[in-house]
Amino acid sequence: MPTDHPPTLGLVLAGGLARRMGGGDKAFLKIGGETILARALSRFRPQCTEIVINANGDPKRFASFGFPVAADDIPDFAGPLAGILAGLDWAAKNRPGIEWIASVPGDCPFVPRDLVAKLHAARIAENQPLACARSGEWRHPVVGIWPVSLRGDLRHALMKEGLHKIEVFTRRHGIAIAEWPDKPVDPFFNVNTPEDLARAEALVRENARS
Repeated sequence: MPTDHPPTLGLVLAGGLARRMGGGDKAFLKIGGETILARALSRFRPQCTEIVINANGDPKRFASFGFPVAADDIPDFAGPLAGILAGLDWAAKNRPGIEWIASVPGDCPFVPRDLVAKLHAARIAENQPLACARSGEWRHPVVGIWPVSLRGDLRHALMKEGLHKIEVFTRRHGIAIAEWPDKPVDPFFNVNTPEDLARAEALVRENARS
């Protein structure tokens, strides 16, 4: 377990609708002989005190992973902010000693092994309450560090304001950016389409250690 940053709960966002993949759970698609979710967890789990999966529908489909599943309580598939709120609420209720969560999408098979440490280092260096990742020229607002103390503000934004854009919410509070190179493999490559799945398979073959 990491000791160079505060205890941090890992939140895997697996609640998307996967429309461009024809529906279903993208996280259970396989690349390199294992599911995308298993690949992501093998990299992310060692960085966190424990893992919670955010997903809607029957939680039993994740039973083999052995992690608790927290569903959105904001109706109508309100997007990743609703998933982040579910994680913050789960932490507040079940792990009151944890003040931070780190979020990653469940379709991100190359998540960096230094993610949580670098996100915390960025927010501390810039004296901001939040941090998110950037690789190359692309920001990844779903990949971030969130203080549990913001859950009330986030619930208000979702329920009372109808706000669903992550970057609008984070801009209100202040956010630091942690940088990663996007070559030879973008660590935040995510699988949205069948073409992405084929590309991920090729990346695994080309970069055996990824």
